[in-house]
Amino acid sequence: MYLSILEVNAEQLPKLAIVCGDPRRAKKIADKLDNAKELAYAREYRTFVGSYKGVELAVVSHGVGCPGAAVCFEELIKGGVHTLIRVGTAGSYSAEHPAGSLIVSTGAIRTDGLTKQLVPDGFPAIGDSEVVQALYQAAQAQGGIVKKGLTVTLDVFFNGVVEIPHQQYKAAGALAVEMEIAALYVIAALRGVRAGAIVALDGYADADLAAEYDPHTTVVSDAVEREIQAALEAIAALAS
Repeated sequence: MYLSILEVNAEQLPKLAIVCGDPRRAKKIADKLDNAKELAYAREYRTFVGSYKGVELAVVSHGVGCPGAAVCFEELIKGGVHTLIRVGTAGSYSAEHPAGSLIVSTGAIRTDGLTKQLVPDGFPAIGDSEVVQALYQAAQAQGGIVKKGLTVTLDVFFNGVVEIPHQQYKAAGALAVEMEIAALYVIAALRGVRAGAIVALDGYADADLAAEYDPHTTVVSDAVEREIQAALEAIAALAS
């Protein structure tokens, strides 16, 4: 089967995959693999394959936002991938979790538009319990602040005239906000595969805490390195 958007043959894909937004991050992850090979680079979708601790996996970038990411997830699943881990970044809702912290998403609050067109409003976006626990244990082993809990998936990054209700999500117990996890979790549930997600916090989404946004600090890049390693270790554990 040829996956026409990713531009790869399904036969080239392993059963496990790490997905991320940035094509450059996909390359960074692939550089940690043995026998890494780039299969394709189409639009925002950059696909590598290789192995980690003897486990074959794919690394694929999906761009920003649920619609484009959903295309990536759907094609990977059509290609035979049964376990997906998202490695990303997010904005924090709490001073207890500053930039450089890691959050493992147990479930996503669905405020995006895409999942509203896939499932009814009451349908939850929940990570697979085994994948979530494997990520959490692997992340704790990397050190630093690690927390697991609810994240928010939004479509909007910059404010318009309608206020983004960050305070409501914070009051409800959400830990962080990003732009793709709800799509991953809903699609995984619909297609009968397992998925999990880990994010490195790169600043505050809460206006009461927010400073000038700068995702390129050393503390953030160090956190991204830790979450990448956690995802690789989780993949190895889940394959055993």
